Amino acid sequence: MIKIDLHMHSTVSDGTDRPEEILEKVREAELSVFSVSDHDAIKCSTIIPGLLKSGDPEFITGVEFSCKDEEGKYHILGYGYDPEAESIRKVVETGHNYRMDTVRRRLKFLSEKWNIRFPEEEVRNLLALDNPGKPHIGNLMVKCGFVSSRKQAFEEYINKIPNAEKYVHPKDAIQGILGAGGIPVLAHPFFGSGSSRIPVDNLRERVERLSGYGLLGIEAFYSDFDDDQIREALKIAQDLRLYVTAGSDYHGGNKKIPLGETGMERFFSGKEIRDDLPEVSGLRRFLSDVRKIRAS
Repeated sequence: MIKIDLHMHSTVSDGTDRPEEILEKVREAELSVFSVSDHDAIKCSTIIPGLLKSGDPEFITGVEFSCKDEEGKYHILGYGYDPEAESIRKVVETGHNYRMDTVRRRLKFLSEKWNIRFPEEEVRNLLALDNPGKPHIGNLMVKCGFVSSRKQAFEEYINKIPNAEKYVHPKDAIQGILGAGGIPVLAHPFFGSGSSRIPVDNLRERVERLSGYGLLGIEAFYSDFDDDQIREALKIAQDLRLYVTAGSDYHGGNKKIPLGETGMERFFSGKEIRDDLPEVSGLRRFLSDVRKIRAS
């Protein structure tokens, strides 16, 4: 079975591993194909190709956009795009600006509501990060002694800040990826926002609507999906002729998810894997077509 992980995060967003550290862990895990899909950022897609050596795993450019429309929140993955394309850089800039506005608003609220103020140097370092977010603020609260854990920071403070966040519209994210020659994919489709879960019927309607914007695939294999969820996601992909991807959502020390854990090995345990199986056809098509994009 091919060892693949197309969903992981580096220090460019909210992971704890630098790009070169992720590459080393990918080698150690003996992955065949991988992608780094940082939130609203494509920096790794310009860094990692220069780090690759002969015999290294196959690398596919990746990104994950945080999106929202009148129907809910989504995470849209993009693969195989040209990182120099204006269309995707425009979406990245929009998403980054929204993130920076949110960080500043959270810092202001912490100061005004709970008198939680950080040293100026720490604030400068925070705002100098590529894409700071909730984990970075939580870690800073622990470092400065305001809380004993990031979990406490989230539950007692950060998650109580009124939500006035701005998000990229999913149509804009999808069109930006397509305009850069890439393949847009719905990340962890059963998961909406936070702990919310999307029922199967609602998920199908959601995928169909996003397909109208140009969505081409869904992440059917995902570290936190059980076998039934994988089956349902695969069925939707098969019915709608969508690509299938597999990802762990690895964040290093910020999440307890091993790199390379996509649910595929568990799902196919004890089964003979053949190219004609419908469970793998969407993934095979994805890999074949993304390679054609890269070669063109």
